[in-house]
Amino acid sequence: MIQPLPQAFSAELHSLSGDAGRIAVYAGGSGPPVLLVHSVNALASVAEIRPLFEALRQDHSVYAVDLPGYGLSERLPRAYTVGDMCEAIRQVAQWVTERHPGQSLQALGVSLSCEFVARVAQQTPLLFAALALVSPTGFRGGKSLRQPAGSTLFMAGFDRFLRSPGPGWGRFLFRQLSRPSVVRYFLRRTWGGQQIDETLWAYAVQTAKVPNAEQAPLSFLSGGLFSADMHNVYESLSLPVWVVHGTRGDFTDYRALDLVRDRPNWQVTVMEAGAMPYFEDIRAFMAAYRASMALFKDRPQVGPLGADFCRLAK
Repeated sequence: MIQPLPQAFSAELHSLSGDAGRIAVYAGGSGPPVLLVHSVNALASVAEIRPLFEALRQDHSVYAVDLPGYGLSERLPRAYTVGDMCEAIRQVAQWVTERHPGQSLQALGVSLSCEFVARVAQQTPLLFAALALVSPTGFRGGKSLRQPAGSTLFMAGFDRFLRSPGPGWGRFLFRQLSRPSVVRYFLRRTWGGQQIDETLWAYAVQTAKVPNAEQAPLSFLSGGLFSADMHNVYESLSLPVWVVHGTRGDFTDYRALDLVRDRPNWQVTVMEAGAMPYFEDIRAFMAAYRASMALFKDRPQVGPLGADFCRLAK
Protein backbone atom coordinates (compact mmCIF):
# COMPACT_ATOMS: atom_id res chain seq x y z
CA MET A 1 0.00 0.00 0.00
CA ILE A 2 1.37 3.42 -0.97
CA GLN A 3 1.59 5.74 2.02
CA PRO A 4 0.44 9.34 1.45
CA LEU A 5 3.24 11.86 1.10
CA PRO A 6 3.61 13.91 4.30
CA GLN A 7 4.26 17.64 4.38
CA ALA A 8 7.85 18.60 3.70
CA PHE A 9 7.92 20.72 6.87
CA SER A 10 5.53 22.13 9.45
CA ALA A 11 3.43 25.01 8.09
CA GLU A 12 -0.12 25.94 7.17
CA LEU A 13 -1.12 24.06 4.04
CA HIS A 14 -3.47 25.61 1.50
CA SER A 15 -4.89 24.20 -1.71
CA LEU A 16 -5.73 26.20 -4.84
CA SER A 17 -7.47 24.88 -7.93
CA GLY A 18 -5.61 25.56 -11.15
CA ASP A 19 -5.67 24.60 -14.83
CA ALA A 20 -2.94 22.03 -14.16
CA GLY A 21 -4.72 20.56 -11.14
CA ARG A 22 -4.74 21.29 -7.43
CA ILE A 23 -1.79 23.39 -6.23
CA ALA A 24 -0.38 23.00 -2.71
CA VAL A 25 0.89 26.14 -0.96
CA TYR A 26 2.73 26.24 2.38
CA ALA A 27 2.35 29.41 4.47
CA GLY A 28 3.90 30.70 7.67
CA GLY A 29 5.19 33.73 9.55
CA SER A 30 4.05 37.34 9.46
CA GLY A 31 5.30 40.50 7.83
CA PRO A 32 6.03 41.46 4.21
CA PRO A 33 5.12 38.60 1.83
CA VAL A 34 7.67 36.48 -0.02
CA LEU A 35 6.93 33.68 -2.49
CA LEU A 36 9.40 30.77 -2.78
CA VAL A 37 9.50 28.44 -5.80
CA HIS A 38 11.54 25.22 -5.74
CA SER A 39 13.63 23.92 -8.62
CA VAL A 40 12.51 21.42 -11.26
CA ASN A 41 14.04 17.97 -11.56
CA ALA A 42 13.04 14.33 -11.16
CA LEU A 43 12.04 14.61 -7.49
CA ALA A 44 11.53 18.29 -6.76
CA SER A 45 9.33 19.77 -4.03
CA VAL A 46 9.21 22.57 -1.46
CA ALA A 47 11.59 20.45 0.62
CA GLU A 48 14.32 22.09 -1.48
CA ILE A 49 13.66 25.51 0.03
CA ARG A 50 13.05 24.42 3.65
CA PRO A 51 15.96 26.47 5.14
CA LEU A 52 14.73 29.59 3.35
CA PHE A 53 11.17 29.10 4.56
CA GLU A 54 12.32 28.67 8.17
CA ALA A 55 14.62 31.71 8.02
CA LEU A 56 12.15 34.04 6.30
CA ARG A 57 9.18 33.12 8.47
CA GLN A 58 10.88 34.91 11.37
CA ASP A 59 10.01 38.32 9.93
CA HIS A 60 8.06 37.70 6.71
CA SER A 61 4.82 36.12 5.61
CA VAL A 62 6.41 33.38 3.55
CA TYR A 63 4.69 31.18 0.99
CA ALA A 64 6.11 28.15 -0.84
CA VAL A 65 4.38 26.47 -3.76
CA ASP A 66 4.68 22.86 -4.90
CA LEU A 67 4.68 23.28 -8.67
CA PRO A 68 2.16 21.25 -10.72
CA GLY A 69 3.14 17.60 -10.83
CA TYR A 70 5.42 17.86 -7.77
CA GLY A 71 5.25 17.47 -4.01
CA LEU A 72 1.74 17.69 -2.58
CA SER A 73 0.30 19.32 -5.69
CA GLU A 74 -1.86 17.19 -7.94
CA ARG A 75 0.00 14.91 -10.35
CA LEU A 76 -2.06 14.44 -13.46
CA PRO A 77 -1.35 11.75 -16.10
CA ARG A 78 -0.28 14.28 -18.72
CA ALA A 79 2.63 16.30 -20.01
CA TYR A 80 3.39 19.62 -18.29
CA THR A 81 4.43 22.85 -19.99
CA VAL A 82 6.17 26.13 -19.21
CA GLY A 83 2.71 27.70 -19.36
CA ASP A 84 1.45 25.34 -16.64
CA MET A 85 4.28 26.30 -14.31
CA CYS A 86 4.00 30.02 -14.99
CA GLU A 87 0.24 30.04 -14.56
CA ALA A 88 0.54 28.23 -11.21
CA ILE A 89 3.10 30.77 -9.98
CA ARG A 90 0.97 33.67 -11.21
CA GLN A 91 -2.14 32.26 -9.55
CA VAL A 92 -0.40 31.73 -6.22
CA ALA A 93 1.23 35.18 -6.37
CA GLN A 94 -2.11 36.87 -7.01
CA TRP A 95 -3.68 34.88 -4.16
CA VAL A 96 -0.86 36.04 -1.87
CA THR A 97 -1.30 39.69 -2.86
CA GLU A 98 -5.01 39.43 -2.06
CA ARG A 99 -4.06 38.23 1.42
CA HIS A 100 -1.68 41.18 1.84
CA PRO A 101 -3.39 44.21 0.26
CA GLY A 102 -1.14 47.20 -0.21
CA GLN A 103 2.08 45.25 0.41
CA SER A 104 4.73 44.51 -2.21
CA LEU A 105 5.56 40.88 -3.01
CA GLN A 106 9.06 39.53 -3.55
CA ALA A 107 9.64 36.21 -5.30
CA LEU A 108 12.54 33.77 -5.10
CA GLY A 109 13.13 30.96 -7.57
CA VAL A 110 15.70 28.16 -7.66
CA SER A 111 17.37 26.80 -10.79
CA LEU A 112 14.84 26.20 -13.60
CA SER A 113 12.00 27.85 -11.69
CA CYS A 114 13.93 31.11 -12.06
CA GLU A 115 12.91 31.04 -15.72
CA PHE A 116 9.24 30.68 -14.76
CA VAL A 117 9.39 33.45 -12.16
CA ALA A 118 11.16 35.78 -14.61
CA ARG A 119 8.59 35.09 -17.32
CA VAL A 120 5.71 35.78 -14.93
CA ALA A 121 7.40 39.04 -13.93
CA GLN A 122 7.74 39.96 -17.60
CA GLN A 123 4.12 39.16 -18.42
CA THR A 124 2.63 40.66 -15.25
CA PRO A 125 4.96 43.60 -14.54
CA LEU A 126 3.46 44.91 -11.29
CA LEU A 127 2.96 41.54 -9.65
CA PHE A 128 6.43 41.38 -8.04
CA ALA A 129 8.49 44.17 -6.50
CA ALA A 130 11.78 42.27 -6.79
CA LEU A 131 13.16 38.86 -7.76
CA ALA A 132 15.81 36.65 -6.19
CA LEU A 133 17.20 34.01 -8.56
CA VAL A 134 19.22 31.20 -7.00
CA SER A 135 21.48 29.32 -9.45
CA PRO A 136 19.27 30.35 -12.39
CA THR A 137 19.24 28.37 -15.62
CA GLY A 138 19.53 30.13 -18.97
CA PHE A 139 22.97 31.62 -18.34
CA ARG A 140 25.25 28.82 -19.46
CA GLY A 141 28.00 30.30 -21.60
CA GLY A 142 28.08 29.82 -25.37
CA LYS A 143 24.37 29.11 -25.82
CA SER A 144 22.11 31.77 -27.35
CA LEU A 145 18.52 31.68 -26.12
CA ARG A 146 16.86 34.18 -28.46
CA GLN A 147 14.28 32.09 -30.27
CA PRO A 148 10.77 33.48 -30.88
CA ALA A 149 8.74 34.29 -27.77
CA GLY A 150 7.39 31.18 -26.09
CA SER A 151 9.83 28.78 -27.78
CA THR A 152 11.14 25.85 -25.77
CA LEU A 153 13.81 23.18 -26.10
CA PHE A 154 11.10 20.52 -26.35
CA MET A 155 12.13 17.30 -28.16
CA ALA A 156 8.81 15.96 -29.41
CA GLY A 157 10.16 12.63 -30.64
CA PHE A 158 11.92 11.90 -27.37
CA ASP A 159 8.81 12.85 -25.42
CA ARG A 160 6.69 10.44 -27.50
CA PHE A 161 9.26 7.73 -26.85
CA LEU A 162 9.18 8.35 -23.10
CA ARG A 163 5.40 8.37 -22.94
CA SER A 164 4.71 5.52 -25.39
CA PRO A 165 2.34 3.00 -23.79
CA GLY A 166 4.17 -0.20 -24.88
CA PRO A 167 7.29 -0.88 -22.82
CA GLY A 168 6.84 2.22 -20.66
CA TRP A 169 10.37 3.52 -21.17
CA GLY A 170 9.65 6.79 -19.41
CA ARG A 171 8.39 5.11 -16.28
CA PHE A 172 11.35 2.72 -16.36
CA LEU A 173 13.80 5.62 -16.66
CA PHE A 174 12.10 7.48 -13.84
CA ARG A 175 12.37 4.43 -11.57
CA GLN A 176 16.09 4.30 -12.25
CA LEU A 177 16.56 8.01 -11.57
CA SER A 178 14.57 7.82 -8.34
CA ARG A 179 16.53 4.97 -6.77
CA PRO A 180 17.88 6.14 -3.37
CA SER A 181 21.51 5.71 -4.41
CA VAL A 182 20.95 7.66 -7.63
CA VAL A 183 19.16 10.46 -5.77
CA ARG A 184 22.15 10.71 -3.44
CA TYR A 185 24.51 10.78 -6.43
CA PHE A 186 22.72 13.71 -8.05
CA LEU A 187 22.42 15.64 -4.79
CA ARG A 188 26.18 15.27 -4.28
CA ARG A 189 26.70 16.71 -7.76
CA THR A 190 24.36 19.56 -6.83
CA TRP A 191 26.29 20.20 -3.61
CA GLY A 192 29.66 19.69 -5.27
CA GLY A 193 30.74 17.43 -2.41
CA GLN A 194 29.93 14.35 -0.39
CA GLN A 195 27.96 16.10 2.35
CA ILE A 196 24.31 16.67 1.46
CA ASP A 197 21.15 17.44 3.41
CA GLU A 198 19.87 14.04 4.53
CA THR A 199 16.35 15.30 5.24
CA LEU A 200 16.05 16.54 1.67
CA TRP A 201 17.37 13.23 0.34
CA ALA A 202 14.83 11.24 2.37
CA TYR A 203 11.90 13.38 1.25
CA ALA A 204 12.98 13.22 -2.39
CA VAL A 205 12.98 9.43 -2.21
CA GLN A 206 9.47 9.51 -0.74
CA THR A 207 8.10 11.73 -3.49
CA ALA A 208 8.94 9.09 -6.12
CA LYS A 209 6.26 6.79 -4.71
CA VAL A 210 3.32 9.10 -5.44
CA PRO A 211 1.16 7.93 -8.39
CA ASN A 212 2.03 9.76 -11.64
CA ALA A 213 5.26 11.01 -10.05
CA GLU A 214 7.02 10.58 -13.39
CA GLN A 215 4.77 12.86 -15.44
CA ALA A 216 6.31 16.30 -14.77
CA PRO A 217 9.87 14.88 -14.70
CA LEU A 218 9.33 13.41 -18.18
CA SER A 219 8.47 16.90 -19.42
CA PHE A 220 11.70 18.08 -17.79
CA LEU A 221 13.74 15.33 -19.48
CA SER A 222 12.28 16.00 -22.93
CA GLY A 223 13.12 19.71 -22.71
CA GLY A 224 9.53 20.92 -22.61
CA LEU A 225 10.11 22.96 -19.44
CA PHE A 226 13.21 24.77 -20.74
CA SER A 227 12.62 28.03 -22.62
CA ALA A 228 14.56 28.93 -25.77
CA ASP A 229 13.89 32.69 -25.49
CA MET A 230 15.23 33.28 -21.98
CA HIS A 231 17.92 35.80 -22.89
CA ASN A 232 15.19 38.03 -24.29
CA VAL A 233 13.06 37.49 -21.18
CA TYR A 234 15.86 38.21 -18.73
CA GLU A 235 16.95 41.33 -20.62
CA SER A 236 13.38 42.65 -20.66
CA LEU A 237 13.08 42.73 -16.86
CA SER A 238 13.03 46.21 -15.37
CA LEU A 239 12.34 45.29 -11.75
CA PRO A 240 15.21 44.65 -9.30
CA VAL A 241 16.81 41.21 -9.73
CA TRP A 242 19.33 39.59 -7.37
CA VAL A 243 21.23 36.55 -8.63
CA VAL A 244 23.22 34.26 -6.34
CA HIS A 245 25.12 31.16 -7.38
CA GLY A 246 27.83 28.88 -6.06
CA THR A 247 31.27 27.78 -7.21
CA ARG A 248 31.01 24.03 -6.72
CA GLY A 249 29.15 21.17 -8.35
CA ASP A 250 27.54 20.84 -11.78
CA PHE A 251 26.03 24.32 -11.91
CA THR A 252 28.90 26.80 -12.06
CA ASP A 253 28.87 28.04 -15.66
CA TYR A 254 27.26 31.49 -15.60
CA ARG A 255 29.26 33.19 -18.34
CA ALA A 256 26.10 34.47 -20.00
CA LEU A 257 25.34 36.56 -16.91
CA ASP A 258 27.45 39.16 -18.67
CA LEU A 259 24.28 39.95 -20.64
CA VAL A 260 22.74 41.56 -17.55
CA ARG A 261 25.50 41.85 -14.96
CA ASP A 262 26.14 45.56 -15.53
CA ARG A 263 22.50 46.61 -15.65
CA PRO A 264 21.51 48.87 -12.73
CA ASN A 265 18.57 46.67 -11.72
CA TRP A 266 20.67 43.47 -11.55
CA GLN A 267 23.02 42.44 -8.76
CA VAL A 268 25.12 39.24 -8.67
CA THR A 269 26.51 37.49 -5.58
CA VAL A 270 28.83 34.48 -5.69
CA MET A 271 29.09 32.12 -2.70
CA GLU A 272 31.62 29.39 -1.97
CA ALA A 273 28.99 26.66 -2.07
CA GLY A 274 26.98 24.37 -4.32
CA ALA A 275 23.83 25.14 -6.27
CA MET A 276 21.63 25.48 -3.16
CA PRO A 277 23.95 27.60 -0.98
CA TYR A 278 21.31 28.30 1.66
CA PHE A 279 21.57 24.68 2.83
CA GLU A 280 25.26 25.17 3.51
CA ASP A 281 25.36 28.65 5.05
CA ILE A 282 21.91 30.07 5.70
CA ARG A 283 23.27 33.01 7.71
CA ALA A 284 25.55 34.21 4.90
CA PHE A 285 22.82 33.64 2.34
CA MET A 286 20.20 35.58 4.29
CA ALA A 287 22.64 38.41 5.00
CA ALA A 288 23.32 38.78 1.27
CA TYR A 289 19.62 38.50 0.44
CA ARG A 290 18.57 41.15 2.94
CA ALA A 291 21.42 43.46 1.91
CA SER A 292 20.40 43.18 -1.74
CA MET A 293 16.75 43.85 -1.06
CA ALA A 294 17.67 46.88 1.10
CA LEU A 295 19.98 48.19 -1.61
CA PHE A 296 17.26 47.88 -4.23
CA LYS A 297 14.91 50.00 -2.14
CA ASP A 298 17.31 52.92 -2.45
CA ARG A 299 18.17 52.36 -6.11
CA PRO A 300 16.03 53.83 -8.92
CA GLN A 301 14.50 51.12 -11.07
CA VAL A 302 15.25 51.21 -14.79
CA GLY A 303 12.46 51.38 -17.29
CA PRO A 304 8.91 52.72 -17.08
CA LEU A 305 8.03 50.94 -13.82
CA GLY A 306 10.57 52.74 -11.64
CA ALA A 307 8.05 54.96 -9.92
CA ASP A 308 5.82 52.00 -9.17
CA PHE A 309 8.65 50.06 -7.52
CA CYS A 310 9.78 53.02 -5.45
CA ARG A 311 6.21 53.38 -4.24
CA LEU A 312 5.84 49.67 -3.48
CA ALA A 313 9.18 49.40 -1.70
CA LYS A 314 8.39 52.06 0.90
